[in-house]
Amino acid sequence: MFGWFGELSKAERRTFWACFGGWALDALDVQVYSFAIPALVALWHITNTQAGALGTAALITSSIGGWLAGLLSDRFGRVRMLQVTVAWFALFTFLSGLTHSFDQLLVTRSLQGLGFGGEWATGSVLMGEVIRREHRGKAVGFVQSAWAVGWALAALLYTVLFALLDQALAWRLMFILGIVPALLVVFIRRFVDEPELSTATRQKVAERGGGGFLEIFSPRLLPTTILVALLSTGAMGGYYAITIWLPTYLKTVRHLSVFNTGSYLMVVIVGSFLGYLVSAHLTDLIGRRLNFLLFAVCSALAVVAYTYLPIGNRAMLVLGFPLGFFASGIFSGMGPFMTELFPSRVRGSGQGFCYNFGRALGALFPTLVGRLSASMSLAGAIGLFAGISYAIIVLAALALPETRGRELAVYD
Repeated sequence: MFGWFGELSKAERRTFWACFGGWALDALDVQVYSFAIPALVALWHITNTQAGALGTAALITSSIGGWLAGLLSDRFGRVRMLQVTVAWFALFTFLSGLTHSFDQLLVTRSLQGLGFGGEWATGSVLMGEVIRREHRGKAVGFVQSAWAVGWALAALLYTVLFALLDQALAWRLMFILGIVPALLVVFIRRFVDEPELSTATRQKVAERGGGGFLEIFSPRLLPTTILVALLSTGAMGGYYAITIWLPTYLKTVRHLSVFNTGSYLMVVIVGSFLGYLVSAHLTDLIGRRLNFLLFAVCSALAVVAYTYLPIGNRAMLVLGFPLGFFASGIFSGMGPFMTELFPSRVRGSGQGFCYNFGRALGALFPTLVGRLSASMSLAGAIGLFAGISYAIIVLAALALPETRGRELAVYD
């Protein structure tokens, strides 16, 4: 499974580890909020709607951050913007641990989202342009698996801190430790170089003109932009509807303890990690479109089984694996697919906009799940919105062209 990694050059490997580390630490900083929700509900007496709004606020601003970071990476370089976004999300995650009210946390979470969204937009394009085409799907998809690593770290922190400390201190410490990712900036500055393709493209744009954000809405690129944005919306909506509310569902509906909630989530996370790896290989093996169709259908079936079937806690533990495997694995194809669909001169703008447009719409799902849970079960609300999301993925994937093996040109 990892034989391809030995064929990478030193520059490709350094870029890989920088992006892998950035995405893992990004996930850590984002996922700690989902574990803090029960504590905030108990301590601050916020409603499920307010808790969902805190999650939604960060996701909406992350869509803006990703859009801007992608646009700026086309102009100022991928590596420079990667450093800025990592430092940004680490700082505001840290500050979230020092807040004392819903309004203060809303502000810091919203600002943290700008860096969170920007990190993927710049890191994904950077990886796509550095890694050779025969390994692009595997490498970019493998970097997606770093999300499961960061998620696992967040789950570990939750289990340890909430087991040893009072929840009033534990949730704050989880956020305060979010400053650690800032150390990654030092590695990026010293060891990661700007892709030659990116540098050459910016020189060509300076000579010939073109590029810029508006080009992704030109008649030539608009159909691609719309369909990729819908593809992203489906993936994000389904994922956020599940993961934002899953710890709360396990603790308040299934009445699991802190330790058991962490254990159940670890099964989901292990499934997620392996799903990323398998999907990364399949996207190079069977193609981008078929991989999306396979994972979307299986994700929908897993969510329905997890939230609608009258199963016991032991069966739920087992079903957590396919739930994480398919819902997370679907993201492995996103980076390489978007890299190959957009021209080099607007690649950052295209990926940044489409991925984060989907994130903005998908960000509404946690709030909608919270609202709908007032009139139906939380499990039913999660299953409903996840099902709609995966149907959108199927329709968008069927309408987009296959891009596996496409060569990237300097100015196309």
